[in-house]
Amino acid sequence: MSAGVSPWQQLADAGLNRQHVFALADLPPEIRQQIAAQDGETQLILLGHAGRLLWEKVQAAQRAQAVDAGVADPIDAYTVACVRRFFARQAPGVAYRILYPGAPSVGLQALGQLAGWHHAAPFMVGIDPQWGSWFAYRALIVAASDFPLSEPQTHAHPCAACSEPLCRTACPAAALQASFDLAACADFRLQPASPCATNCLARRACPLGQQHAYDARQMQHSYGYSLQALQRWRAGQADSPGLSAAD
Repeated sequence: MSAGVSPWQQLADAGLNRQHVFALADLPPEIRQQIAAQDGETQLILLGHAGRLLWEKVQAAQRAQAVDAGVADPIDAYTVACVRRFFARQAPGVAYRILYPGAPSVGLQALGQLAGWHHAAPFMVGIDPQWGSWFAYRALIVAASDFPLSEPQTHAHPCAACSEPLCRTACPAAALQASFDLAACADFRLQPASPCATNCLARRACPLGQQHAYDARQMQHSYGYSLQALQRWRAGQADSPGLSAAD
């Protein structure tokens, strides 16, 4: 790698264009307890994607049969492969564990808040001034690494400057009033031929980051998972629905 080039450029070029390195010792005690670090582990690495690049890379990998078609979520399979290639090239011999994809023991949005990525939008995903809501958490790794630590981003909640909350008026379920109405959202999404089944009209209406908005296929992919969780919840097969779209 050329001098001055960030080691993270490898991941950015693959579509994982958000990275934050935490020192385990500096994390809040409750998060350290959830991670249960093993001997020698020193850092927690949060990876995300913003915009459409990751989806384009995953689609290309699928066409090239570089992603296991048997994996439930091809984005997860692609992300794990990227993480493994990154450590093999940038930190050979460094021990690491991939906590997510999988069942993370740590809340990803809580880490996003510590990184300065995440402000809660009325439509239940994170939002920031640059990317709007068009980003997601893709990987969480604990490692015995010594990468330079990241400084948290600092900016005001972008919704505070919104004089016209277009997301609230665009929601056909009227679920974004004083607070998020989970039941109203769920009922509307589960209606036959609902326009919100694998979409979010409120999210689409937000003016922030519109140039980075996902296309219809990516929205269908992302919201398809939360729709399935809703259907299981309605059928009594789960305690609570997974409505808060990670994507």
